[in-house]
Amino acid sequence: MLQFDPTLKNLHNLSSSQLSRRFSIPLNKAQQLYADLHNQQFYDKIKQDLAKYTVITIVDENYPPMLKTIKDPPLVLYALGDTCLLHQNPVLSVIGTRSPTKHAFAKMDQILRTLIQDNWIIASGMAKGIDSYAHQLALRYSGKTIAVLGSGFHHVYPRQNTSLFQQIASKGLILSEYTPSTPPERFHFPERNRIISGLSFGTLVIEATERSGTLITVDQALDQGREVYAVPDSPLFPQTKGCHRMIQDGAKLVHDTNDIAEDWESIKQFYGKS
Repeated sequence: MLQFDPTLKNLHNLSSSQLSRRFSIPLNKAQQLYADLHNQQFYDKIKQDLAKYTVITIVDENYPPMLKTIKDPPLVLYALGDTCLLHQNPVLSVIGTRSPTKHAFAKMDQILRTLIQDNWIIASGMAKGIDSYAHQLALRYSGKTIAVLGSGFHHVYPRQNTSLFQQIASKGLILSEYTPSTPPERFHFPERNRIISGLSFGTLVIEATERSGTLITVDQALDQGREVYAVPDSPLFPQTKGCHRMIQDGAKLVHDTNDIAEDWESIKQFYGKS
């Protein structure tokens, strides 16, 4: 469709049969597309969203360049906050378990504080646990952070992060590929993980159990050709088994800030430093 109509302005003028023939799609699908394209309620809802939020499509010039390099980039992004962050480097994704150990925050503070103070952008998913800690650390040190949601803006999840959502919207950036009225669904979170890893040059796993959903993001990062980092800890904690497995499989072991910063220095020319 983009090859035929790069601006997507002419699709509206095609009949359902023309859509079917032109793009080799079943007639019933073409009829549904035609109905959607001519649905006034859709247009009215989009206008309402545009009045409240920044909406970025994959054909827009301000679409984040990092996401264009992944194989399944989101076609539309809803944004709330400072969209300039989408064009700044370096961005580090920080992820981990929703049930961290009691010393996880201190561990993260030791590794991330200097990066945040050096204007690194911290990206995460605003979930409970490690994700929330990552955003909170960025805000604590007056840094910048990007939260990628698995729901629309009208459905903050988890609800206890409503205050955090508001802080990030004010001082950082909230992103979602889902319309503002879309509630959270279980399958949304694995989907949004590709955006978290795709926005960054590398993904840092703080803590993860052996069967953690965090490993889905790691797989996405590897598939996207991004760097992967993991923090080791005592084998007595189940929250470290996933990290130890990752290190065995080739993730870089992280003791301190320099283990990540030195990698960025060696590869930043490939990303363009803002």
